[in-house]
Amino acid sequence: MSIHTFVFAGGGTGGHLYPGLAIADALRARLGENVRTLFICSTRPLDAEILAANRAEFLPLPAEPFGLHPKRLFKFVRSWPGSVFAAERVLRGLSSPRVPSVDVVAMGGFVAAPVVAAASRLSIPITMVNLDATPGRANKWIAHKADRVLTAADPGPAFPAWQRVPPIVRREALPPGDRAACRQLLNLDPERPVVFFTGASQGAQSINDLALSLARRGVFSAGRWQIIHQTGGKSDPAAVRAVYAQLGIPALVEPFFHTMGPLWGAADLAVSRSGAGNVAEAWASATPTVFLPYPYHKDEHQKHNARVLVEAGATVLCSDLINPALNDPHPAPAGSQAPGVVIEALIADASRREAMRAAFGPLGPACGADLIASSLAQHAQLSVLQATTR
Repeated sequence: MSIHTFVFAGGGTGGHLYPGLAIADALRARLGENVRTLFICSTRPLDAEILAANRAEFLPLPAEPFGLHPKRLFKFVRSWPGSVFAAERVLRGLSSPRVPSVDVVAMGGFVAAPVVAAASRLSIPITMVNLDATPGRANKWIAHKADRVLTAADPGPAFPAWQRVPPIVRREALPPGDRAACRQLLNLDPERPVVFFTGASQGAQSINDLALSLARRGVFSAGRWQIIHQTGGKSDPAAVRAVYAQLGIPALVEPFFHTMGPLWGAADLAVSRSGAGNVAEAWASATPTVFLPYPYHKDEHQKHNARVLVEAGATVLCSDLINPALNDPHPAPAGSQAPGVVIEALIADASRREAMRAAFGPLGPACGADLIASSLAQHAQLSVLQATTR
């Protein structure tokens, strides 16, 4: 078989990139030297950081997200022709006129759309991988251009033709051992419990504030808890470390972690945004998690990503009220479901945490990357066979 190139189109956040990296790894494991993977990403620095750290071949595309606000709409309209032309030039350079040698895998979002437009012009096969339970504008548009759509989240009855696959998780996000072993890898005490705070790849200031509020109230002191905290690039990790140190709480604090598996594996409890990637990683590691969906989306689509896990009893969903005093009220009103109240209750209740962990079992493995890679490989081989027997 000749070398086949899979172009992964998506970027802007780790949520679009990490699932693509997981599928690319699975393709290389399956096809070896017969496959090349190329990522077309955004020009945001985070994309280059993530892809370079994973030794992925990539090209930035000067695409802009669609928006109804006049400024955003103007940027989108101005960038669209150039983005499509640039993508078409790349795809033409990869294509063979005689034997199909390239597939586009659209991972969703504003970068994927112009790549899909270019692939459609060139009659290049397009597979869309949907990650969110509430598909965005770009994915709805891409779905009409794609030869097939695979979805790692349940988008509901409005999309009956979309084929469901399990969650997609890269190898680096899988726990490399049990909780004690993961803690040792992180130089934490293997015998003491761990809570993991993450606002995903871009961080979340409200989650950072909530973690510090709980720490200052002594919530983690009674059980001698340790903390892992991903603050995001816009926060000062040194300032967060200083608070934990002053309170005598062992803590591992970084703006960003490239290898997430030991973090999830070490945790007795996680507090996280509910982007598709975080939901998939909680699922894969069977980590009891309090999800705080991103509060600024009008459709609040992140809350739907966690629906399956919440209904199974494996995780809890709370509203991020943004204001630290509302997220962690003290004293809390009777019956309060504020995030701080829910987290404090779970910190104190080991039996409930273990019941939540056990609830992941019936959901099955997070093996979406392997299944998608198998499907892509079969599709590519079939395309080559059809072309060579004409």
